[in-house]
This record gives sequence, C-alpha cells and structure tokens, in this order.
Amino acid sequence: MAARLQHAPKKNTVLSSVFYSEGVKPIEIHRRMKVQYGEACLSPQQVYEWTRMFMNGISSVTDSPRPGQAHRVVTPEATAAAKAIVKENRRVTVNEIAAHLDMSQ
Repeated sequence: MAARLQHAPKKNTVLSSVFYSEGVKPIEIHRRMKVQYGEACLSPQQVYEWTRMFMNGISSVTDSPRPGQAHRVVTPEATAAAKAIVKENRRVTVNEIAAHLDMSQ
C-alpha cells in the first residue's frame, strides 16, 4: 500500500497529461483517477492546475532546476578521500573533512 501511495502523484500527473491530450475534461480526469487511485489521487484543484499547465505548453511532469538550488556532486575520488580521513581519525567532524577536502558540507 505504501508503494502505491508513494508513486501515485507522479503517475497521476502523467495520466492527467494523457487524458488531456485525448481531450478529456479535468473533472472527468479526476473522476477516472479517483476510481484508479482512491485516496492517493490528485485533488480536483491539482488536476485543473496540471491541465492548465498542459494547455500552456508544459509537457514535462518532472521538476525543473530552480535558481539557488544546491548542486551535489559525489565522485568516487571524494568518497575515497573522505573514507581515508575517517579511517585515520574516527573522531573527525564533517566540518573538518569538508575543510580538508576543500568542499562545502
């Protein structure tokens, strides 16, 4: 049941896109999704919002990067270096590791 609830919102938006492309009205989209997903269904307001976005040309249901959003880069070299520091001194702090490797925490 938890897996069904976890992945339902993305599936809901994809279904909204498919139904919209077929010319189905938002209220009918919500009714069909309510039958399929029950409580994990998007609200009618969310269905209307997604339908409006599809009408305006938005075709992707994934989040686009936002300004100021942190970029995380994990390389095998950085991981190995951090593990070596911890192996050398198990009481080292995250701040000390970040300073030693010249990266933010």
